Amino acid sequence: MNSGDLYISHFGLSERPFTLLPDPGFLYWSSQHRHAFSILEFGVMSHAPITLITGEIGSGKTTLLQQLISQMEDNVTTGLVSNAQGGRGEILQWVLNALNVSVDSQSSYVQLFQALMDYLIGEYAAGRRVVLIFDEAQNLSREGLEELRLLTNINSNKDELIQLILVGQPELQDMVLHPQMRQLAQRVAASFHLPSMDAETTAGYIAHRLRVAGGTGQEFATDACALVHKATGGVPRLVNQLCEFAMLYTWTDEARTVTARIVQNVLRDGVFFGAHALSEGAEGTKPQMLVLRDGQKIPPEEKTG
Repeated sequence: MNSGDLYISHFGLSERPFTLLPDPGFLYWSSQHRHAFSILEFGVMSHAPITLITGEIGSGKTTLLQQLISQMEDNVTTGLVSNAQGGRGEILQWVLNALNVSVDSQSSYVQLFQALMDYLIGEYAAGRRVVLIFDEAQNLSREGLEELRLLTNINSNKDELIQLILVGQPELQDMVLHPQMRQLAQRVAASFHLPSMDAETTAGYIAHRLRVAGGTGQEFATDACALVHKATGGVPRLVNQLCEFAMLYTWTDEARTVTARIVQNVLRDGVFFGAHALSEGAEGTKPQMLVLRDGQKIPPEEKTG
C-alpha cells in the first residue's frame, strides 16, 4: 500500500476528506456560513468602508475569504494580509506588501503613505477599487486598528478608493467596540459573528466532505456524528481532526463504518488534542473519564476490535 494512502482506498475515496488546510472545494454551505458569506458580499458590493466578520478558531472564516477572493470581479483589486502585527508605520508596510507596491526599505511614514495614495489613485483612475482584507485581525494592536481607520479617511464624497474587511476571533469584536474605538466602530457598515455548528449541521458537514472526497456520505454512523459534535462543540477544524482519526481507527480495525464506539476509542486514547479535558489515572493506565466540550462525561469502556 502507498504510505500516503492511509485509509483512502479502504473507504473508496479519491482524497482525504478531513484535512486541516482551508479548501474552498470542500466548503459546506451551512445556513450560518451562507449568512456570513452574504455579509462579505454585501460589504464589497455596497462599498462599505469596513466589514467585520468574527468567529471561533477553526470556524471556517479563512475558507470563506478564499471563496470571496476567487469570486472578486475584475474591477476589484484585492490585498490579503494575514497575522499582521506592529505599530505605526508597520501596518502601512503590511498593506503595501499585500498590494505588491514596492517601496524603499528606508522610506519614512510619509513616503509610505504617499506611495499608497499614489497606488490607490492609479487604481481608481483605471476604473478599479481596492479591497484590503485583514485575516486574524485580532492580532492587531489598538494603535494598528486606529491606523486602519485612518486609511478610510482617504475616501471622500462618493469616491471609494479603499475598503477594509476585518476578520478574526471573537475578541476582535470586543476590540472594535471598545469606547476608545468609537470612530472605528462607526465605520463598520456590515458585521457577522460565525457561530459553531449545531449537531444537525455537523452531521451534514461530515457527510458533505465525504461525498466531495468520493465517498457515499454514509461512512459515519448517526451516533458517531452525534459524538463528534459533542466532543468538538461543532467547530469545523476540530471536527476534521477527530473525524480523520476516527477513519484511521476504523481502517486499522478493518471495519467499513465509523461508529460511536470507534470515536470513543479515539477520544480515550488521547490522540485528539481538541478534547475539552481528559482525566487520566496513574501513569501507565488508560484514561478513566472523558469530559466532552459540553460538560458531559463518558465512563471508560473496553476498546472494540
